[in-house]
Amino acid sequence: MRRGFLRLATALSTVLAYGLAPGNTALAARERKRPVSVTGAVNPFRLAIPDAVLEDLRRRLEHARWPEKETVDDWSQGVPVEKLRALVDHWRTAYDWRRCEAMLNAFGQYRTDIDGLGIHFLHVRSRHESALPLLMTHGWPGSVLEFHKVIAPLTDPTAHGGSAADAFHVIIPSLPGYGFSDKPTGPGWGLPKIASAWSELMTRLGYTRYVAQGGDWGAGVTTLLGKHRPPGLAGIHLNLPILFPPPLIGGEPTPAEKQALESLTNFAATGSGYSKEQATRPQTLGYALADSPVGQAAWIYEKIAEWTDSGHHPESILSFDEILDNIMLYWLPGTAASSARLYWESFNTDFARIELDLPVGCSIFHGEIYRAPKVWAERTYRNLFYWNEVPRGGHFAAFEQPRLFVDELRSCFQHLR
Repeated sequence: MRRGFLRLATALSTVLAYGLAPGNTALAARERKRPVSVTGAVNPFRLAIPDAVLEDLRRRLEHARWPEKETVDDWSQGVPVEKLRALVDHWRTAYDWRRCEAMLNAFGQYRTDIDGLGIHFLHVRSRHESALPLLMTHGWPGSVLEFHKVIAPLTDPTAHGGSAADAFHVIIPSLPGYGFSDKPTGPGWGLPKIASAWSELMTRLGYTRYVAQGGDWGAGVTTLLGKHRPPGLAGIHLNLPILFPPPLIGGEPTPAEKQALESLTNFAATGSGYSKEQATRPQTLGYALADSPVGQAAWIYEKIAEWTDSGHHPESILSFDEILDNIMLYWLPGTAASSARLYWESFNTDFARIELDLPVGCSIFHGEIYRAPKVWAERTYRNLFYWNEVPRGGHFAAFEQPRLFVDELRSCFQHLR
C-alpha cells in the first residue's frame, strides 16, 4: 500500500507547477509548490511562475528608487547609471519571461532529493547511442542558462557541424541555493558536499562512465570531483582551472606567470569586493538584493560586464534578454543570500589549488579574469592531456562563445571516448 501511494504521489508531482515569488510577503504565491519528495526518485519538473509574481516585479521596477549618477566616466565606481537604466527599461517594457520559461521547460527539467536537499537539473539525452555523458556545472553569477546555446550542438552534433562521434548526453544541475534547487537550511553545503551530491546524481541517473566540466564555482565542484574520483568519472575539463601559484621552481617567473600574477593582484585590489561581502556577510547583503530587482540586476550585471570578453559592453555579445534571463533565475526564487552563502561556505577553504591524478583538460579563454599559465597546470595536474588557449571569450565561455566552447569540449573529450 505504501509503495502504491508513493508511486501515485510521484506521478501527481509531474503535473505540479513550481510557483515562486521574490520575497514579497504580500503575495500568497510566496510559498513554493514543490513536487512531492521521494528519496531517490527523479521527478519531472515544470516551471509555471504565477502572473502575480511577474506583476509584482513590474511594479517594483516602475517604482525603483535610483541613486545619482556616478562622478567618473568609467566603471571604477560600479555600474554606470545610464547603462543600468537601459537594462532595467528593457526589463520593464519589453522583456518576456514566458519565452525563457518555455525554453527551460522544453529542455527537460527534473528534481531529485539528495541528502535532504531538492536538486534541480536539466537532463538532455542525445539520440546517438554512443553519446558520452557530460556533467556541466555553472558558477556565480551564472545559472544553468549559461549553457543553453551549447546543449543542442553537444547532444545533436550532426545537426551542428559535428559527427555522431561528438555526441554527449548533457546533465546540468543548479547549485544548492541557486536557481530552482533548494536553499540549504544549515551549514555544510560547500564544494566537497556538492561534489559528492553530483556523484550521487550521476549514479542515480544510471551513468556508469562520464566526464565533467566547469568554470568558476563549477570548476571548484569539478576539481573536487576529480580529487574524490568517484567510480565512473573518466576525466574533467576546466575553463577556469584553479591554479593559484604553485611554488616556483628556481629563477624568475616566466612572462606568462608574471601576467597571471599581475592579474590576480589587480583582481584582489579592485575586483574582489563582491567576494569579500558574500564570503563574510551573505545574509546582510541578501536583504537588499532580495527586496530590490534593480539592486539584484546591478549586482549581477556588473560582473557580466567586467568578466565577459566585451570591454564592458556585454550587449555586444549577449542580448538584454539573455542577461535578464540569467538575472531572473536569481530574482524569481529569491536566491540573493543563498547563492552568496556558497562564498561563506567555501571561498576561503575549498576554492584552492588541488593536485589531481585523473585526466584533466583545460581551455583558457582570452578574456578570463586571469589566464593561468600552462606551467602551473603541469605542476598541478599529473595527467594534463589537453590544453588550449582560445583567442575569444571570457569568464562565461559557453554563454559568450558557444561555438568555440563546443569545439573545445569536442576536442578535449575525443581523447576519452
